[in-house]
Amino acid sequence: MTDELSLASDDLLTTTRCVRRGLDLDRAVDPELVKDCLRIALQAPNGNNRQNWRWILLTDPRIRADVADVYRRAFHDRNAAALDRPAELPGATRSVLTAARALADQLHRVPVLVIPCLELGDGRLPAGNQAGLWASLLPAAWSYALAARSRGLATAWTAVHLDREQEVADLLGLPPTVRQGALLPTAYPLRGTFGPGPRLPLEQVLHHDGWQGA
Repeated sequence: MTDELSLASDDLLTTTRCVRRGLDLDRAVDPELVKDCLRIALQAPNGNNRQNWRWILLTDPRIRADVADVYRRAFHDRNAAALDRPAELPGATRSVLTAARALADQLHRVPVLVIPCLELGDGRLPAGNQAGLWASLLPAAWSYALAARSRGLATAWTAVHLDREQEVADLLGLPPTVRQGALLPTAYPLRGTFGPGPRLPLEQVLHHDGWQGA
């Protein structure tokens, strides 16, 4: 049984949120439903149609707990200063940090974790701009999030664990040729409706015909 939603494309694109709090940690998610979302994701563009993406689907409670432990340590290392002085942060920043900490604390309870990866020839990331490399994976990861949303699921896009990428790779037995690109906790949401997120107006970020054409 799914909670498939009838969303127009614009609604799907503007209401697929990063849900850090408000995930139903007690409701199971059918792995077959997640696989359906991943099949949609595989239609995303990728360089020369090499399809060197690989997808790690984690449902075993023990493995999820091990990955979550690495994630929490990476999260606290990255945010130690802010976590020590939350009252000094701007309101919006404090809100995001609080939600991110809640996710870190409860990650082991999220029923499904998805890790999108790239399999590279030697496992080394190129020097310089890597946009072309990750363009062969990240659009597919976002397609997964959209497909999950359309089926009544919620996801959170995070990459904090990449600060300790090798530890997660060792836990999961990944070969040295595989590099991780994100982590997508997946669960049913506790609430059914989401709106667009706060964003700057287009006019503040658009440059037309060059940088000076603001």
